[in-house]
Amino acid sequence: MKTLALRLYGENDLRLEQFKLNEITDDEILADIVTNSICMSDYKAAIQGGKHKRVPDDVATNPIILGHEFCGQLLKVGKNWQHKFKVGQKYGVQPQLNIPGREHWAPGYSFPYIGGHATRIIIPKEVMELDCLLTYDGDAYYKSSISEPVSCIVGAFRCSYHFDPGQYVHHMGIKDKGSMVVLAGAGPMGVSAIDLALHGPEHRPARLVITDIDQARLERAAEIFSVEHAKECGVELHYLNTAKVANPVEFIKAANQGQGYNDVMVFAPVPALIEQGSALLGYNGCMNFFAGPSEQDFMASINFYDVHYMGHHIVGSSGGNTKDLQDSMNYAAQGLINPSVMITHVGGIDSVAATTLDLPKIPGGKKLVYTHISMPMTAIDDFEQLGKNDKYFADLHQICKQSNGMWCTEAELYVLANAPRMEADAVIG
Repeated sequence: MKTLALRLYGENDLRLEQFKLNEITDDEILADIVTNSICMSDYKAAIQGGKHKRVPDDVATNPIILGHEFCGQLLKVGKNWQHKFKVGQKYGVQPQLNIPGREHWAPGYSFPYIGGHATRIIIPKEVMELDCLLTYDGDAYYKSSISEPVSCIVGAFRCSYHFDPGQYVHHMGIKDKGSMVVLAGAGPMGVSAIDLALHGPEHRPARLVITDIDQARLERAAEIFSVEHAKECGVELHYLNTAKVANPVEFIKAANQGQGYNDVMVFAPVPALIEQGSALLGYNGCMNFFAGPSEQDFMASINFYDVHYMGHHIVGSSGGNTKDLQDSMNYAAQGLINPSVMITHVGGIDSVAATTLDLPKIPGGKKLVYTHISMPMTAIDDFEQLGKNDKYFADLHQICKQSNGMWCTEAELYVLANAPRMEADAVIG
């Protein structure tokens, strides 16, 4: 069987190629991919090539398939796994395999036959042996693809902790019915954090404050999750623009009756935000530095007097584990959360190379890919304008308009039925 895949050969060297897959062994699984989403980690791998810690040194002669946020169906199951997996099942893969001796290896970075930007893949035995092949029962493939970044937020909520004075026991998770502020929280990941805080089945804050310096982003977040809706969920929600505030700490504390917060999450790698977060913590408060900096010498000041006397503590999280991912997939399948809040662009597999290499320059949130189709990477906000001369985009605009301007199951079904297909024997330039 042939596959069409975006392969990495070296620094800035991405090639969309068709090649033949080997017949699977009894320990492997052949799978179809329908959706994948582009991650900033893809960009880092693409520009670094073999210098990236997850990319093999011999990538120039043994290219890998890029992408790790994918979902599809199982096509053929090797006999050693037929007791656990069935043909036709939807699935997702936890990319953090932690293979003994190859701890940095991961699908989408390290393997020649498994990665998200492909039409078909071979899932190696390591994925199943490490319980990293997860089944998914949702109504749309894209929801499982976006579950990987959602799982990072689930993990952040879970790795925060609090303790009782005088006891050496950590109570994991954000403080239930406590106060939480998300700094730089009106972007796509921040809006997903709001979704989880309002609708997640675990701990929920009684008061949630979202800050940003972009009024348009704050207004869009408030359109998606209104203050009134949050109240129905039992959460007092505030959106605050701190761009022109002389004393942001006092301004943000005022939304919490002048008190410090139980949980502070920092969603942008800015030293001033970390210092602000330190000043916003209340007694036994936990600050989660969620945003990943690119500089290895990234530093910021925190108040160690308050670490000593006020029990302030800091955690950092950069991903979710297998349970976080499976739970995220289940939350999406059950309709508890809506991964669509992260998606701002949609395209086909022929748009991935350019989008990946230009990713830092492209505004918005997640870029969703349908691997079997041809489509420019297009902002959902541009569907209406493009639709004036193109019925395809006009129809997509009307569908998304009915979903508060967001991607949805109906939009996925329309794309799969109407977008130009990448034929199996197509010659790709």
